[in-house]
Amino acid sequence: MTAIDRPALPTHVAGAPRQPSVQRPWMLRPALLFLILVTQVPFLLTLYYSTSSWNLLRPERTRFVGLDNYAAPFRNPDFLAILGNTLVLSVAVVVLTLVFGMLFAMLLNRTFPGRNVVRTLLITPFLIMPVVTAVIWKDVLLNPSFGLIPQALNVLGLHGADPLAHNSMAALIAIVCWEWTPFMMLILLAGLQSVPREPLEAAQMDGAGTAGTFRYVILPFLMRYIEIAVLLEVLFVLSIFGEIFVVTSGGPGISTTTLAYDIFQEAFQRWNIGRASALGVFAVVLANIVVISFLRVVRHESREREAR
Repeated sequence: MTAIDRPALPTHVAGAPRQPSVQRPWMLRPALLFLILVTQVPFLLTLYYSTSSWNLLRPERTRFVGLDNYAAPFRNPDFLAILGNTLVLSVAVVVLTLVFGMLFAMLLNRTFPGRNVVRTLLITPFLIMPVVTAVIWKDVLLNPSFGLIPQALNVLGLHGADPLAHNSMAALIAIVCWEWTPFMMLILLAGLQSVPREPLEAAQMDGAGTAGTFRYVILPFLMRYIEIAVLLEVLFVLSIFGEIFVVTSGGPGISTTTLAYDIFQEAFQRWNIGRASALGVFAVVLANIVVISFLRVVRHESREREAR
């Protein structure tokens, strides 16, 4: 065989480490560019608009005002109440969905007849559009004239019950919990199904009961899943708008007005883009504060558990 007919040797020998491709970093750049365009550029524009006095009803009067838009919300006597509504809604929804999501996840982690049907029924609320969910709760379940829940309360002797008028925040929390519990359940169920069998069998052999096994074996293993679920849910709940708009429109008064809904009112009812942009920056800062605080609490508890 001549040198010309001799087959070329492979450039990569089996078992040898592959050399990093020069083209791989370039393959990531379109995705990074898209991420920058849809997230960072709008945020920079928001920062720019937040320093301007720009009302769409009087666009010719636009001018630079510096940080005045950031001080304007604190001159509003309702702003602290709006922040309180945002925190109450977020904390209540996250805690309740975590509890019910854990219970449902532990239920579905067991084998019983009809488990697939029950799983489908429990996931269904998360698959319904938020506006459709709000309409169902407002007109079918909570309507004071023909709603299912007021009629059931009438049977129990509680006549004239109107949850949307008398307990609007509690009703809104119930609606959002019904919608987001399946999200928490799915993440926790994935964590439960990945728990190794060896620690569970060792706990049973050591005589640990159901509560002890859950506290000392299952819960520590699920902490990483709980962190992910809570962080994602906090970000989504802080930006909830459709349910508030359809069910309560922020009322009665400002009892269900959150920061996200106040941004909508400032931008599309008062047409004040500058102040709405400043409120949007406040929302980003608030989300970061809540997330960082939660991470510190969770990590502190994890360290204490490891120290024990």
